[in-house]
Amino acid sequence: MGKVEKNKQHKLEALFGSAYDLFLSQGISQTSIHDIVQKAGVAKGTFYLYFKDKYEIRDRLIARTAGKLFMAAHEELEKCGIPEFEDKIVFIVDYVLDQMVKNKAILKFISKNLSWGIFRQAIIKNEGDEQMNVMQFFRKMVEENPKVELRAPKTMLFLIIELASSASYSTILENDPISYEELKPYLNESIRAIIRNHIVE
Repeated sequence: MGKVEKNKQHKLEALFGSAYDLFLSQGISQTSIHDIVQKAGVAKGTFYLYFKDKYEIRDRLIARTAGKLFMAAHEELEKCGIPEFEDKIVFIVDYVLDQMVKNKAILKFISKNLSWGIFRQAIIKNEGDEQMNVMQFFRKMVEENPKVELRAPKTMLFLIIELASSASYSTILENDPISYEELKPYLNESIRAIIRNHIVE
């Protein structure tokens, strides 16, 4: 990477870091583009080289953060040596949600916005290995279990992500209608049911 490219990357990372800190500390609605560029130490015009508005940087941050969480879950999964496909998926969901329990600010930032559309960005945006590898490790899990043949794997993933993100939000933050610990066994059973429904017999 040449000096010009390094400088561009540095400015982009500064914008991401600035926006992330501000979104977590004061919320998206209270954060302006002026706030982001001032904290990042770059010109306003630089912001518009990379993003059309603050909602685009938000979406890309959510995709990045979600991608990193999924990749960290995958690394932990590799250490555990869990053999069954169904158990692997449940482990990954548990890991990601447990991280959000530990850091509710990240949950507020991600979970309410972690829809399939955002997750797809984590899969297809070429901004770093963590984004590109989300679907790769999902495919790898399927390939490592040759006895598992899935119909509509993307639909399965869509249902699991939508269920886990929407069901966990109020339980983790507000214990409503029950606590997350009480919800977890029901959520896991529902995820297992989704997976089984997509396995070709």
